[in-house]
Amino acid sequence: MYSNAYIFRYAAIMVVVVAAVLSSAATFLKPMQQRNQAIDKMQSILAAAGMQDVSVENAIEVFNGHITNMIVIDQDGNVLADYSGDEKQNSEAFNLNLKTELFNKSQKRPFRLPLYVIDKQGEKTYIIPLLGAGLWGPVWGNMAIKSDFSTVTGVTFDHKAETPGLGAEINTNMFQDQFKDKQLLGPDGNFVSVQVVKGGVSNFPANQQKHKVDAISGGTITSNGVNDMIENVIESYVPFFKKQG
Repeated sequence: MYSNAYIFRYAAIMVVVVAAVLSSAATFLKPMQQRNQAIDKMQSILAAAGMQDVSVENAIEVFNGHITNMIVIDQDGNVLADYSGDEKQNSEAFNLNLKTELFNKSQKRPFRLPLYVIDKQGEKTYIIPLLGAGLWGPVWGNMAIKSDFSTVTGVTFDHKAETPGLGAEINTNMFQDQFKDKQLLGPDGNFVSVQVVKGGVSNFPANQQKHKVDAISGGTITSNGVNDMIENVIESYVPFFKKQG
């Protein structure tokens, strides 16, 4: 029969050993996890620009080959940094914490934003990362727009925990394809956004339909979250848009 003191010492030693093993494993796996997260981010950015079939194996090569510039701008639309060399995934523009910067915006503090530029057959496409809140957790994505800074060429959306068959449908082609050729700016050049609306786009006047997409049936709160995400993030880029005109 082992004494209580022996059992306690044995348990304490095992706890320390297991903790050390887990800590070492986490440290060892961290670079691989970071690489996988970076590749997933690259694939999403490229997919928004119409490059849907980029594999894990060649994502970094394709990303560095097609993304010509990665820009950091401030809240006034000024360019703070412009990265155009190789290994763009190591740049500030790629690794900027969008959650932190949008929080700074909500607190009326200075903030910075990333912007990715892709050259497709001589035509520039600008890709804007998005972040917002759904029903059960964060939603995020990317929006690609033409050099007129109004016409949407594609989007990608994803989520952490939205309801399957309802809000989770934001990451389906059926929802995302609606955004193609929609307009962010009105006829006067002012920001209008692309609104996710309930009840059907066809119920709106023809001149408003280019600014709207259909919400997900049964996913009202998630649809509202996507709507708010687009409006909140894209309006932050409008000062930059205006300076390019």
